[in-house]
Amino acid sequence: MLRPALVAAALAAAFPAHADSEVDALRAELKELKASYEARLRALEARLEAADAAPAPAPAVDTAQADAPAAPKLNPDISLILQGRYAQLDDIEHRAISGFLPAGHAHETARGFSLDHTELVMSASIDPYFRGYFNLALQDDEVDIEEAWFQTTSLGEGLSIKGGRFLSGLGYQNEQHPHAWDFADNSLMYRALFGEAYGNDGLQLKWVAPTELYMEFGAEAGRGANFPGTDRNRNGAGSYTLFGHLGGDLGVSHSWRAGLSYLHARASAREGELDDVDDVEIETLFSGTSKTWLADFVWKWAPEGNARERNFKFAAEYFRREESGELCGFDGVSSCTAGTDDAYRARQSGFYAQGVYQFMPRWRTGYRYDRLDPGSVDFGANPLSLAKSDYKPTRHSLMLDYAPSEFSRLRLQYSKDQSMAEVSENQWFVQYIHSLGAHGAHKF
Repeated sequence: MLRPALVAAALAAAFPAHADSEVDALRAELKELKASYEARLRALEARLEAADAAPAPAPAVDTAQADAPAAPKLNPDISLILQGRYAQLDDIEHRAISGFLPAGHAHETARGFSLDHTELVMSASIDPYFRGYFNLALQDDEVDIEEAWFQTTSLGEGLSIKGGRFLSGLGYQNEQHPHAWDFADNSLMYRALFGEAYGNDGLQLKWVAPTELYMEFGAEAGRGANFPGTDRNRNGAGSYTLFGHLGGDLGVSHSWRAGLSYLHARASAREGELDDVDDVEIETLFSGTSKTWLADFVWKWAPEGNARERNFKFAAEYFRREESGELCGFDGVSSCTAGTDDAYRARQSGFYAQGVYQFMPRWRTGYRYDRLDPGSVDFGANPLSLAKSDYKPTRHSLMLDYAPSEFSRLRLQYSKDQSMAEVSENQWFVQYIHSLGAHGAHKF
């Protein structure tokens, strides 16, 4: 009976002694580590002080080699846009928007099957300082260089310079090529203003502010050869553009952008067509100035920021254009017919508003409303007896499209077109858009 008691007493006496020795060992180890770290810290501080006091080391590589730009990528991104359609249209010999002088560079709307608008696009970084972009538009027997420009990439502070031929940064839709439109054809507003879009040969300076609110400001100066200007064969700039955009996010599901733009262009003997009071078509030449203001607004919705399932986009633009100068009759020779010229002033406006809803993956539907106002037109004492129009062109468009992938889109569109006085036309379009090769992302 005494042996367990003796064992317990021995253990009780042994454990306190073991615990004390373990604690002492830990204390010694910690003290050693502290000493080691303090020694390493002192050594690093000494090396840092020595490095600060010493002269800068010589570059490890040759200076000329270091300053040389990086070798450009050998192969640019190349893409081919195949865009064709079938158009069910009335047989109208001459299409024009009533009350508006015809804008140039408008692709004709062919009836039946057509290739519509095929594009060849190339882009690449040129070196650490520039990137380049090229867009060639092909349509039957027409080939147009729509864009061919360089842009700086290393100016810093949000600044960039673009030079060459480019689509102006004014408005919202102007920088979009036809394959990026949400409808099979252009809005009446852009048809009246520029035919398709306003492009220029010149320079663009753009600044994006380093702020949480998106702020973009730009200025352009260029040749101004496209409508509403003309090629005047002179030094200096024939047109200039100013634009600014603000934008941001509202929560995770909403984003918006709004902007104001101004275009000033000069025209010399710009060709046009107007009807006289007897409905006889008169060819005209206009020389003077054209000033255009645009306001644009875009709002996008994607639940929880996920646009793959459902999303909605609303876009609207409004313009006001003033032109003043001289207008004369044109008999096919490059000068005014004698005694047919006098002052011309016009103040016109218009807008479009559209909404496009993706109600399920790959499927979208949309509605667009166009309305133009011929405003006030003053022909002065022009003896051509030109007719003034108070008809307000309108159009309603409905579309449904399906995108099997991000590289293909098929579209069906119906439009009730009343852009010509006394003509109410039912238009049907079936369109395909296919993208072959690498193609950059589209803008907001």
